Amino acid sequence: MTDAVRIITVPSSASATADCADQVLISGSYGGEYNAYHAAKWGLRGVVLNDAGVGYENAGIKGLPYLDRIGMPAATVDAFTGKIADPDDMLEHGVISHVNEAAHALGIRAGSSVRDCTEQMCRGPAVKGELPEITGGKRYTIRDVPGEPKVICLDAAPMLQPDDAGAIAITGSHAALFRGRPDNVIKTDLYAAFFNDAGVGKEQAGIARLADLDNRAMPAGTVSAASAPIGNSRAEYEFGVLSHLNESASRLGGKAGMKLKDFVATLIAAFPSERG
Repeated sequence: MTDAVRIITVPSSASATADCADQVLISGSYGGEYNAYHAAKWGLRGVVLNDAGVGYENAGIKGLPYLDRIGMPAATVDAFTGKIADPDDMLEHGVISHVNEAAHALGIRAGSSVRDCTEQMCRGPAVKGELPEITGGKRYTIRDVPGEPKVICLDAAPMLQPDDAGAIAITGSHAALFRGRPDNVIKTDLYAAFFNDAGVGKEQAGIARLADLDNRAMPAGTVSAASAPIGNSRAEYEFGVLSHLNESASRLGGKAGMKLKDFVATLIAAFPSERG
């Protein structure tokens, strides 16, 4: 690694700043197009993301071919070797699972350590270019009936707004805690919150937020990354199968193996009596 180039770690691509320009970034985010875009807009020499168990339709690594379109080296970490949302753990312990063509051209291969990968990226040029449009990063209202909790789909959990209070929120995000510590991503008091389990991964990092939300008595659960693509909240709602639930959700009838859409209907049906 040259003295002039730094390896910068951030828990999510959305938290990257202009200081990352011309540097190499390790983002704790999953390796989909949404996070690849938010990392690469700073003009990096390369980026490393988490593969989130790869999952349905390779959603956890779709950002790699996306970044090949501008020639930016990119790689993902095996979620069972480096904790998702914890870029420092990824740097110290992570093993590369997938690389794009631009990274391969630098000599980076699956099976190498994240540290070796990023040092190789430091030797390459910064890549700047007009990024292709992405399809993710949107929010939708699925159901809005007076007297019932609103059902909303958010492709990224930080898209929650204060007026979402009381809603059932299905997010495309993983259920990890940034750097493994309680945070304020779920600021709004929701009736219930759902996420993707990101393959669960090392030390169950991909579902750590569920227990944290139990401290607020907020029902929460994850869908299996193999049942619905991470980052696509509407697909999670339509097709996702619950893999893990916290105690608050289990008390309301949630069970692993249940379709998320069916449990949402159960929550809506229970709403008056549960509140009353």
